[in-house]
Amino acid sequence: MDQHLPQTLGYEAAGLVDEIGVGVTDVAIGDRVFGFNSEGAAQAELAVLTAWAPIPRSLDFAGAAALPSAVETAARALDQLGVSSGKTILINGASGTIGSAAVQLAIARGARVIGTGSPATHEYLRTLGAEPVAYGEGMAERVRALAPEGVDLALDAAGSGLPELIDLAGDEDHVITIADFAGAKKYGVRFSSGESGRAIYALAQVAKLVDSGQFFLPVGQTFPLADVAEAQRLGESGGVRGKIVLLVD
Repeated sequence: MDQHLPQTLGYEAAGLVDEIGVGVTDVAIGDRVFGFNSEGAAQAELAVLTAWAPIPRSLDFAGAAALPSAVETAARALDQLGVSSGKTILINGASGTIGSAAVQLAIARGARVIGTGSPATHEYLRTLGAEPVAYGEGMAERVRALAPEGVDLALDAAGSGLPELIDLAGDEDHVITIADFAGAKKYGVRFSSGESGRAIYALAQVAKLVDSGQFFLPVGQTFPLADVAEAQRLGESGGVRGKIVLLVD
C-alpha cells in the first residue's frame, strides 16, 4: 500500500460537544459524543469530528474513544463479505481489536463465528461468542473439525494465512483482508479500505449494542496527553491488548 508522509495518528476521539458546525442539527452543546476526525487531528485537547454518535450510557470517554476505528473497519468488512444470519464466518486474528469487534458484530447479525488466536486468548474469544481455534500450522484442520464442510466466509484481521482462508471458504471472493495488502494482490483477495465508503452507521449501532450488553471492546492502557511519546512506543512494541487511549485533563 502506498504510504504518504507525513502521517498522523488520532483519527478517533470522544468528549463533550462545545461547538457545532454550520448545518449540524443532531447534537447540542454539552452532549457526550464519540467518532472520527477524517484528517487525523483528534490527538489533541480539541478535536473536530466529521462523523459521530452519542456515547453509550455505560461507557466513559476512554472506553468510547476506543470504539470508532475498530467498529467501522469491522462493520465495513462484514458488509463487503455479506455476513448475515445463518452464515459461518472464520475470523483470522479474532482476539485483536478489530477482530474482537468483528466477532461481536457478526454474532449480532446472527452468524456463527470461528475465531483464530493463540491458546491464551481462547477463553476471551469464548466470552465474545466465538468458537476459538489456534492459529499456526494445522489451523485449517482444526477449523474443519468444527466445520467439516468449511466456512462460508473468511475475514483476515491478522495479516497472514490467506491461502488457508481461501481453501476453507472455497473461493477468493469469499475472503477479505484488512491487514495483508500484498497478499490480497497476490491471491486475488479483496482488501478492505475506506476509499469506497465507510460504515459510519455502525457507530450508532454499536452504542445500542454496548448498552444492551452485547458488545465490549477493552481499553488496553491509558496515558495523559503529555505522555503521547510513551504511548506511541508502547503501541509500536505490540505489548498491549486493546486500544491505547490518550486522556485530556
